[in-house]
Amino acid sequence: MVHKQIGFPLAAFVCALFLPVLSAPAAEPQLKSGVDPASFDTTVKPGQDFFQYVNGNWIRNNPIPPEYSRWGSFPKLRDDNLVALHQIMDGLAAQSGPLDDDRRKLRDFYLTAMDEAGLERLGAAPLAGYFEKISKVAGRQDLLATIAQFRATGISMLFSFSVSQDEKASTRYAVHLRQGGLGLPERDYYIGTSEDSKRIRTQYREHVAKMLSLLGDSPEAAAAGADAVLSIETRLAEASRSPVQLRDREAQYNKKTRAELAELTPNLDWDAYLKAIDVQGVAEVIVGQPEFFQRVNELLASVLAADWRAYARWHLIHATASCLSDAFVREDFRFYSEAMRGVKQMQPRWKRVIGTIDRQMGEALGRLYVEKYFTPAAKQRMDELVKNLMAAYQERIESRDWMGPETRKQALAKLATVMPKIGYPDKWRDYTALEVRADSYVQNLLRAEAFQSHYRLSRLGKPVDRKEWHMTPPTVNAYYNSTLNEIVFPAGILQPPFFNAAADDAVNYGAIGAVIGHEITHGFDDQGSRSDAEGNLKNWWTADDRAHFTAKTDKLVKQYDACVLVDDLHVNGRLTLGENLADLGGVAIAYAAYQKSLNGRPAPVIDGLTGSQRFFLGYAQVWSGATRDADQRLLLRTDPHSPVRFRALVPLSNFQPFYDAFGVKPGDAMYRAAEDRVEVW
Repeated sequence: MVHKQIGFPLAAFVCALFLPVLSAPAAEPQLKSGVDPASFDTTVKPGQDFFQYVNGNWIRNNPIPPEYSRWGSFPKLRDDNLVALHQIMDGLAAQSGPLDDDRRKLRDFYLTAMDEAGLERLGAAPLAGYFEKISKVAGRQDLLATIAQFRATGISMLFSFSVSQDEKASTRYAVHLRQGGLGLPERDYYIGTSEDSKRIRTQYREHVAKMLSLLGDSPEAAAAGADAVLSIETRLAEASRSPVQLRDREAQYNKKTRAELAELTPNLDWDAYLKAIDVQGVAEVIVGQPEFFQRVNELLASVLAADWRAYARWHLIHATASCLSDAFVREDFRFYSEAMRGVKQMQPRWKRVIGTIDRQMGEALGRLYVEKYFTPAAKQRMDELVKNLMAAYQERIESRDWMGPETRKQALAKLATVMPKIGYPDKWRDYTALEVRADSYVQNLLRAEAFQSHYRLSRLGKPVDRKEWHMTPPTVNAYYNSTLNEIVFPAGILQPPFFNAAADDAVNYGAIGAVIGHEITHGFDDQGSRSDAEGNLKNWWTADDRAHFTAKTDKLVKQYDACVLVDDLHVNGRLTLGENLADLGGVAIAYAAYQKSLNGRPAPVIDGLTGSQRFFLGYAQVWSGATRDADQRLLLRTDPHSPVRFRALVPLSNFQPFYDAFGVKPGDAMYRAAEDRVEVW
């Protein structure tokens, strides 16, 4: 994300070079465009690089803070929200009188986490019981019992075990088994031959050894332990699927009976495991990657107990390091933030602590956030925007000439059942069963993880909770959930530059409107489109329509494959396809909704900018920002989102109204010939 500017007035520059000169009614000067011209780099023409044109000066004047790997609209707003939450938590910390149960737990969690002297005094001592259990692992049964105990406490080792909706029977919960057990982000860090992979592997081994030495191991024992960890994890990585392969939802759905699971993994005693984590009534499971569990089964029979003990000790300290004494915190930061992401400086403790509390008691904290910062008027306006976007989407589906009547009927039925959630849950989470004490930060973390784990695992056999949220209210993000067919917009994102109650409609449609359109489009992207109106993984397309859709998406994959950001590293168009389709659809639907909102009237000119210009400026400024090279390398390998620069540029290069708004013509860098453009939704 990046920005610049020049020395003469922007309005004159834009009107003179790209648009007809229009006169505005006398009342319009009091309206606000919601666009800050000081952010623009007007040495660049919009048709050459719209991202740089809109954001260049902002990026130049707002370098990435040393405590972050990236900076821009999203991280800045997240940082602003941390300040707001900090005020709430400091207010609770100052309370010495009686508090209700949630506020008391938030306060004690916070005070314990902020007690640096206490953390230094305790070191890793609060984990002594866990390490004692690991030290007694002498064989396969001991190891599985230990792994189960950790899973009950919310710490996954070796593989992932969870309870969530059954993607082919969305009215019920099911047990899911998925690949896991790695300390690095994805398989190619272990088996890849690139210099980046080799460098990270070497540094990872050093990091594991350092953490084991902090637990008291001799240099020789720590080195041997690190070798064991890397050996086990490399074998797991060899049998793991890549990020692109994991996007194929059908391929991750392999339902097996308990007998079939036992046949796949005879070395795993599932009866003992399920009993240890208190999960009952499991008749069948959905195995995401059967070949991975075959490898787990092999390792359980071949890896020495001493190596498993090293592996378990490492994953325990890896999961809890941020809540221990300074030596553990700094070593964890050194590898995962500094080496892997290029971060220069650790965040202040209060930011790290509030992030943890938001993850563990997010609805209790979010309730206080909403009371203080989220107005009913903002929720009402968002309701209207969502309604307008849904109406525009219906018209777009009805107008798709590549889609036949049978598939169109199913698409419209799915759209009609999309459920919006805005701001915060209708019913707040009950934290009565969560125990928070004033003993230690890491013990509060583990109790909170155990509380969360029990809550999620106990859903098996119960009705699906359609009102549950998967993001906390202060979160600066949004999501689409395919099994619930819902779009969710937490209060945290409903602020400028995404949503500006003081700005005119054009910018809001370009910003939060495109976000809304993005999330709706996820229901119709290459994977979301495989779920029906009830959220079931089911084909509702004719073969011809799916072929037409795939031809369009393959064309989009090639556009993003051609995007280069760091050295010779390209965007992976297949990994990012879902998000790219959502970006493309989001801007098109939001623009259509904005045009509908005008009811046939011409858009006003505000600050010398037409309505269409303000719409696209609002869209591009959402993606403002820059990312450190190290983090960008990691993201290009693992993140299903394209770099922000291309999220701004590529969708607009496919969209004729953008060409019309800024006079983009052949020869401009953003120009694509009409036959090369992609339009799906």
